[in-house]
Parts: sequence; C-alpha cells; structure tokens
Amino acid sequence: MSRLIAFAAIQGGYKVVAQAEGALHKALQTYNADTKVGFPNTGYYLPVIYSLFGIKVETLEDLQEPMTIARSLLPHHIKNKTWLPFLGPLLDAGMAGIISYEIIEALRYLNEPDFYLHSEDPDIDAGKIWLGAADDTIFRKRGVEFVDGSAPGFAAIVGAAPDVETAKMIIEDYQQRGLYMFLAANHNGTTLTEQLIEAGVQIGWNTRIACFGPDISSAIFALGFANRVAMAFGGVQPGDYKKILLYNKDRVFAFVNALGDVGTEWGVAAAGCVNWGFPTLADTDITQILPTGICTYEHVVSPVAHDEICAKSVEVRGLKTLVSDIEIPCAFGPAYEGERVRGADLHSQMGGGKTQCTEFVKTAQMNEIEDGKVIVVGPDIGDIKEGDVLPLAILVQVAGREFQDDFEPILERQIHHLVNYIQGIMHIGQRDISWVRVGKAAVDKGFTLKDIGVVLHAKFHQDFSKIFDKVQVTLYTQKKDVDKITAQARAAYKLRDSRVDNMTDEGTDIFYSCTLCQSFAPNHVCTVSPERTGLCGAYNWMDCKASYEINPTGPNQPIEKGECLDPKLGQWKGVNDFVYKASRGAVTHYNFYSMVIDPMTTCGCCESIAAMLPGCNGVMTVNREYMGETPCGMKFTTLAGVMGGGASTPGFVGHSKYNITQRKFLVGDGGLARMVWMPKILKEEIKERLLQRGKEIGIPDLYDKIADETVGITEEEIMPWLEEKGHPALSMEPLIS
Repeated sequence: MSRLIAFAAIQGGYKVVAQAEGALHKALQTYNADTKVGFPNTGYYLPVIYSLFGIKVETLEDLQEPMTIARSLLPHHIKNKTWLPFLGPLLDAGMAGIISYEIIEALRYLNEPDFYLHSEDPDIDAGKIWLGAADDTIFRKRGVEFVDGSAPGFAAIVGAAPDVETAKMIIEDYQQRGLYMFLAANHNGTTLTEQLIEAGVQIGWNTRIACFGPDISSAIFALGFANRVAMAFGGVQPGDYKKILLYNKDRVFAFVNALGDVGTEWGVAAAGCVNWGFPTLADTDITQILPTGICTYEHVVSPVAHDEICAKSVEVRGLKTLVSDIEIPCAFGPAYEGERVRGADLHSQMGGGKTQCTEFVKTAQMNEIEDGKVIVVGPDIGDIKEGDVLPLAILVQVAGREFQDDFEPILERQIHHLVNYIQGIMHIGQRDISWVRVGKAAVDKGFTLKDIGVVLHAKFHQDFSKIFDKVQVTLYTQKKDVDKITAQARAAYKLRDSRVDNMTDEGTDIFYSCTLCQSFAPNHVCTVSPERTGLCGAYNWMDCKASYEINPTGPNQPIEKGECLDPKLGQWKGVNDFVYKASRGAVTHYNFYSMVIDPMTTCGCCESIAAMLPGCNGVMTVNREYMGETPCGMKFTTLAGVMGGGASTPGFVGHSKYNITQRKFLVGDGGLARMVWMPKILKEEIKERLLQRGKEIGIPDLYDKIADETVGITEEEIMPWLEEKGHPALSMEPLIS
C-alpha cells in the first residue's frame, strides 16, 4: 500500500472530523441541545451511525457521542508522518470521515431544511435537483428491486465527467446493466447531475439515477442506503457492526467511481467505503491498492478509461450483469423502466383513456404461428404525425409442448416491464387498461411499434424458453381489430380470476413457498395459499403454481400442508416442517389466519401491515403509500423497520392489499369484522371488494364503519366515532384474552 495514498486519506480524516466538530459546535451555540435532528421520514435515525454503533441520534446533544467516536478513530501517527504498511489506520480514518460526513449532513438538514427534496423525482424546472436521504417509502420500494435481482447493485459516483457526452455515455452503460447510480460531489464546481440534465437524461429514483447532493459529504446517503438494506431486509440488528459490514460486502454489490482529481476529502470517503467492501475506481492516476483483503478483489484501481469504467467496475466488484442484445434502435434495460415521457417530449400515445389499449397472451397450436414473426396490422408510428393517438391491442401467441394455459398471465404480466425497458417509451397499467406513450427521442432514433414485438419475442425466449417453443406477436392499431381482441381478452381475464377466487385452502393439499426475499431477509419464508396471497401482492396461488412449473428449482416450491394442527388459526404440520427447514431453524411454526398468535413472518416487501388496536378491540392496517401517523402509534415506515426483517411478531403481520378482502383474512382473530381503521387512499382503492365482502359476512355497511385518518389517528380519537357507527368489533369477544 502506498504511503502517499494512506497519508492523504488520513489527512482527509483529520480535516473532515474538524469540519464536523466545528459545525456541531456552531449548532449547539445556535440551537437548544434538545433540538431535533435527523433525516425526514426515515425510521433509522442517522442510519450509518445507528447501524454501526446502535446510537439513536434524535437531538443535537445526541451527536456528541458519535463525534467523540470519530475523533478517537483518527490514527495518531499522522502527527510525525510515520507510516505502517497495512490498511488498519487507513480504514479507521475512513470510518472517522464517514461518521463526520453523516453528522455534517444531519446539520445541513437542520440549517437548510429546504435544500433537499423529499420525493422520487427532482423538480428541475424549479432548480431543485438534490434528493438527499431516501425516505422510507422510497427506500422500501427501491429495496424490492435489490431483492428480486432486477437491480444487481449500485455505483456511487462522485465528481463529474470531462464533458457532457462522456457523462451520458457512462450513465447509459450502467443503466443498460440495470444498476442504480448514486451521484454526489462536484469537480471544480461541476456536478455529474448537471451534466446529465444538460444532456437531456432524466434523473431521479425512477430512472435509477439518485442525485444525492453537490458535496462529497452527500455521498453518505449511499452508505446509509446500504446499511438500511442490511437492517430492513437482512434482519441485522443495529450496533452489530461486524454483520453490517460483512452483509454489505457479501450482498449489497456497490462500488465507487471517482471522476476527477482525488483530494484528501474524496480520499477519506473512498477509504471509508473500503470498510464496507466497496472498491474505488478512478479516472485519474492515483496510487492503486491491488491486493485483495477487505474488498472481494482490488481496493483501488486507476486510471480507468471512461469507456471501460463500467465494465471494469463490474469486474472488480465481482458482479454478474447482463446486457440484453436486442436489435431495436433504442437502448434497452430495467433502468429505463421509471423513465417518464412528459408532454413536451411526447410524440404519440395509445390508451390512457384516449383510446383502447389491451394486452393479451394466448395459447396457440404449434402449426398456427411462426416463431419470431411480428406483424403490425394498421398504421405504425411512421404513418402518423406528432400528437396523434392510436388504439392498440398487443396479441402474443405462444405455443409449445410444455406450455399451459396457466402460464398465460405470468407472461402477460411481463409486458409492462419489458415495454418500459425501452428507452423513451413509457408503459402504465396492464390488461385492458394499458397506456403506452412514445417519446420524440425514440421516434428520432427510428422506433416503431414493431420493436415492441421484437422485444417481447427476444425476452420471452431469454427468460422462459423452457416452457414454449414459439412466440408470435401481432399489434393491432385499427379500432375494429382492437375491440375484437379486447372482447376476447376480457373473457379470458374473467375465467383466470375465477379460478383462484373460487378456490379454498381446504380444497387443496398443496400450498407454495416464496423465498425470493431471503437474499435480504434470510429467515423469512412466505407461504402462499389460495386464500392468502403473497404479502408483496405479486403472487397468488396460481402464479406460484405456474412459477414452479416454469422453474422447478426456483423460489416457489410446493408444500404438502399435511395434518391440520389448528383449523381456526390456520396451522399445518407440513407447512411447519417446510418453514423450519427453509428458515434454517429460525422459525419453527406460524399461523396463516392470525396476527395475535404466532403470525406469519414478514419481510420488507409487504404492501400493507396490520396491527392490533386493543383499546378498540379491533385491528388496523396501513399501506406503504400512506405517509401519515396511525392509531397504533407508528407510521408504515416504522412498522416495517420493527418487523420487516423476517420475524414473526405477535400483534403485527404483513399482508397484501388483496388479502384484506379474502375470506380467510385474520379469521383466527375475528376476520374482517375486526377492521376498525385504514388510510382513506387504501379504503377507496379496495372499495368495491370491501363492499362485496361486507355483504358476504352479513355486515353490508362495514365499509362505512371503518375509520380513516379524517376521523382520527389515535385510538382515543376514533373510539367515539366507532361507538356512534356501532362498529361490530366493539361487541366481539376480547381480542386479547
């Protein structure tokens, strides 16, 4: 290891610690010691400090302890410029710098509360582009993508490229590999974020380009995100610093790109990241640290050419990424899924209430279709002028000896993602309520509707080739044809839905597991039955059955439920045996139909969380999108942080939105009749099903008896309203005996 790089990084540690100490001293002179500090709408305090040391920083006074720790980590031998040839002093200085950067950013939130946005998208028109710390709603939503593998890792990029074109090239390389990019710092006053805006690249969480801030200190939000992943999805406890760091090295595949001159403050940040196993690759000629050790492979690599930095970073971090080679004129990859085609950028559109837009996957006989054939029946993009609309029906015919009708909705669900993966194309909705918006830039590159068919054919073969032999895609753009396909599709949708809705848990001997989230929550085992959909909302029993048949070694395995141990609570011996084995002995048993007694485990991907309200003798539920307070005293983000690591937590349980109106929802605790509160947005979203289910259980006005935040956000506030409405929960047997 070079004496020069070690000396510079340690010098940077002293500099940054002094900056943080000065800022904290000034804040304590300006504000009261009990003044609140933290990152808005997060349940992790200051996440790096909290995860590593278990310190819950809530006030200015609380910052003094981590500040003392940072100072104590600085290597003392820097004073006489001696040097020892190992990484220890460098890592300690780096950690001191990281702690100090988090303190600096916490004080920025206090002193400049409007500096950072609190949303997924920057407000470029208003000149507000810095996103700061991801709030828990954004974090949970984005964390799912790390769980399911669609986001293989992230690049923490500091500084700026030498020019706008190079900036765009680097970012598009990462986007096509599906990685997130966390941007921070500036080089000589220029930021990569501003370069991307100039190049017309959409920034924000939706395009996986999170622009944290203009200073090197804002890079701390990348490490905070990584540590929150370990706590939220991996179940690592705050203060267990060894597990936090090892978890990040082994499971959160991140690395640093330094674009520009690496000074002492950048150097200490890079040294800090090495503690997490995150290597640094620079475009300037800095001293390399090539031996392996803390990082999987090299620690510091330089100089790396801009057109090679993406591939080299992936190699050094040990990542496996795939760039799809699909012959269309636009770039393609999951990072474009969140791209927006706004009014000023719009060339043409289909659906969205302006025309009918339908998607339908249908089984065909082998001799009926030709593999790879893509047909456009009616006008294509080149036949219409800017601003026009078209009706659209996408008919995908699939044939194969192993293909079954049950696979149709599995493939159909992929259309949304795959069309969105095309740069410059925006897709919303599914089935017969789809909406496709085509951007001017895509048309300028030569995009046509036929390219949608090319993508579907290529990706279906790439991802699902085991279950079929042929795929043919026809895109209809004339009203009479679209109406005909839509009628056929709606009949098929109705038949598919009825297959699950008419099933019961008693009517099958097989349930299905889902262990997709175990990459982040190792003890979590979700079991999906006909009357209990997966808590993420993405899988029902039929989906899991089809998934298993497509991928017999995948996360959805059949479970023979075996002897029924408790029909009221929903517990079976076969399920218990499977869960015990799949959780590696961490979970011995759980109940399907109860949140009071040994409920099912919950991971961070749940759509909603139910909680007991003992004072009302009922339960409440809250969905991820609701940001406010709830009668149980915790927001969704706090609830998810408490119980989202794969634990079985009596009194709480994660579930899907659809599960609320399934027949077995919490029947062991009294069922849907116990529901006394839910957010208004959720109540409206599932209104029709709530009304129907209320009639089924003999409470036709149950919908009107469920309180929401307009009534109150505490048990004391909603209780008089429940009494006035005569809510059935008030007259039921005690929830807790």
